[in-house]
Amino acid sequence: MFRNLRMLNHDNFAMNLKHNYESDEQLLDAYSHAVVRVVETVSPAVVNIDVKRRIPGYRPSFPSISREIQGNGSGFIFTPDGYILTNSHVVEGASQIQVTLADGRNYAASLVGDDPDMDVAIIRIHGDNLTVARLGDSQTVKVGQLAIAIGHPYGFQTTVTTGVISAVGRSFRSASGKLIDNIIQTDAALNPGNSGGPLVTSTGEVIGINTAVAIAAQGICFAIPINSAKNIIPALMRHGKTQRAYIGIGGQNVQVSRRIMLFNELVSDAGIFIMYVEPNSPAANAGLREGDVIVGFNRKPVRNMDELQKMLTPDQIGVRSQLTILRNHQKFTTDIIPIPASN
Repeated sequence: MFRNLRMLNHDNFAMNLKHNYESDEQLLDAYSHAVVRVVETVSPAVVNIDVKRRIPGYRPSFPSISREIQGNGSGFIFTPDGYILTNSHVVEGASQIQVTLADGRNYAASLVGDDPDMDVAIIRIHGDNLTVARLGDSQTVKVGQLAIAIGHPYGFQTTVTTGVISAVGRSFRSASGKLIDNIIQTDAALNPGNSGGPLVTSTGEVIGINTAVAIAAQGICFAIPINSAKNIIPALMRHGKTQRAYIGIGGQNVQVSRRIMLFNELVSDAGIFIMYVEPNSPAANAGLREGDVIVGFNRKPVRNMDELQKMLTPDQIGVRSQLTILRNHQKFTTDIIPIPASN
């Protein structure tokens, strides 16, 4: 009897082990198929960008002499007539921009619009049968979901790395020195030349523009949320630049408990947790502090950074506005006067 029981237990263990192995194998196959499907769909829209820049007066003894340097980055086509999103720092100061498609076709590109503070730029090529990347909704991004980065690091065509969304709502300082809010953090590996390429979901939608790596760390990479880019695309295409109102905070989206929401008679259970206040900024002058939670702007609820950015239109520059704040779970209002983001 005991011998038969031991044999039964051994058979059950073997069956479970086989079942687990087959389940793991199926999961890995599903993961691989998802990545392959996304790469096949999106990579034809991802381009390599080669840039030439002239550096004047690089020799003190001959200030009129300049030299030419080369740079490399990535981008992705988002309209059928050849408009391409990339990073501002990829094309900054370019005297010549050359774009290579995934199929090897080469085009000269022109700069359409540039926003250094957001580190977003639009360039354009004129070509036929262009594949377009589908822009998603970065507001729906969840920590832990699959993230796929596609780009051309070091000029290597269509390099793919995968990881997860590590965090959302980060603040990151751009090359211009301004804080970029609502940044997406991922551990999908990025390298020089990945800048400007898309960060993509498992459904093939672009949720971010890959922009930077934390040099002193491993697996900490950042992407500009695509919603932030979508907010400024019309201005960049129409005027070549953007102007927005700026208050000088770094923050992240947070939930407000139902008890605090009801006690303070709020209409929403979400807001923006202030993690950093720029010195001498409108926020600092208004008395905002780290740890405050913004829940309203001009008597309208503010649930996240995207909503606040949409409200900070050029019309708000120099206009006395009202912020609604939670401090130590108590609601109060304060006046603030936004300034141009380029200041």
